[in-house]
Amino acid sequence: MNEPEATPPRPRAIPAPLGRRATVVGAGSFGTALAVLLVRAGLRTTLQTRTPEQAAELARARENLAYLPGLELPSALRVEPASEGVARADYVFLAVPSRELAGVVHTLRRGALGRRTALVSVAKGLVPPDGRAPSAVLGDAFGAWRLACVGGPAHAQEMVRWGAALVVGAREEALARALAQLFTRAGVVCEVSNDPVGVELAAAAKNAAALATGATEEQGPNAAGAAAGHIFAEVWRYAEQLGARPESLIGLAGTGDLVATVLAAHSRNHRAGELLAKGVPSAEIPSRIGQAVEALESVPLLAATLERNGVHAPATGALGRLISGELPLQQWVALVRATVPPPARWRRRRPGFWARLRSRLRGMR
Repeated sequence: MNEPEATPPRPRAIPAPLGRRATVVGAGSFGTALAVLLVRAGLRTTLQTRTPEQAAELARARENLAYLPGLELPSALRVEPASEGVARADYVFLAVPSRELAGVVHTLRRGALGRRTALVSVAKGLVPPDGRAPSAVLGDAFGAWRLACVGGPAHAQEMVRWGAALVVGAREEALARALAQLFTRAGVVCEVSNDPVGVELAAAAKNAAALATGATEEQGPNAAGAAAGHIFAEVWRYAEQLGARPESLIGLAGTGDLVATVLAAHSRNHRAGELLAKGVPSAEIPSRIGQAVEALESVPLLAATLERNGVHAPATGALGRLISGELPLQQWVALVRATVPPPARWRRRRPGFWARLRSRLRGMR
């Protein structure tokens, strides 16, 4: 087995926010929208596709008909296949599903990644097989100082037309603020956070909760709300183990993104939950929707990760069994309605002075 590459030395500075080059790896709906925003922010931007054929089609049509129809690609946006590499980029945005991130890491290690290049993950899921957060996987490979992630309610069509409210999470304050400045220049509100793992786990919880509400809402809003609440609480107990902060899950990256996903007419995760409730096998759902549905793969991985780390997660585990077909819908709903979260951890009050004195006096008798 080859030894892992040494983490590169930390440079003195990160890329400046203006007058630089950016590459977006992944030409799905969000990756395409992100590339358009970066052009608006003044960066020389390249959108990389999975295949040369897809790159040729986007370059010809100047529109992503498959994933983001109706949006004209700016003339300044360069389109090329991912095989071209990212050697000249100052910012590399990884707009790929979390299940593909390990392969992207391998490709980046083989290529010429600049010593000061910042890597920004927009994946909303955990990385198989161990269920780690994307920033943790990328940080081990390339150094945490250059890693950031993006979360928050950001439906692609709305983001490029009317704006969004994003969250940038990074260990390095300068990197987080540089990225936030880019998004602000593109007309997008952006919060900065020093809790990237919390932001990413909030996104994982959002995906699972959106799928759960879709699978449960026909049974009533109380059941759907309970499903989402249980899943967020279960993921939070794991996030707490990793040192995440509660505001990462209750703010824009968590509950804000959940509301946007549930209300979006074209939400893949919510729609997938609705199809599960109608008895459609999970293997058939992506073809019905026309795109990959990350939650169908990420929820079982999330459930296994929680169990492996000793987190009692009945709702998330049951949702994973619903996806696999092991648990019927009525049993899933019954479990959601009957689940009671762990009791609060009450703090015992320290006895007052007089109570302590009486206790000592009794002991002296």
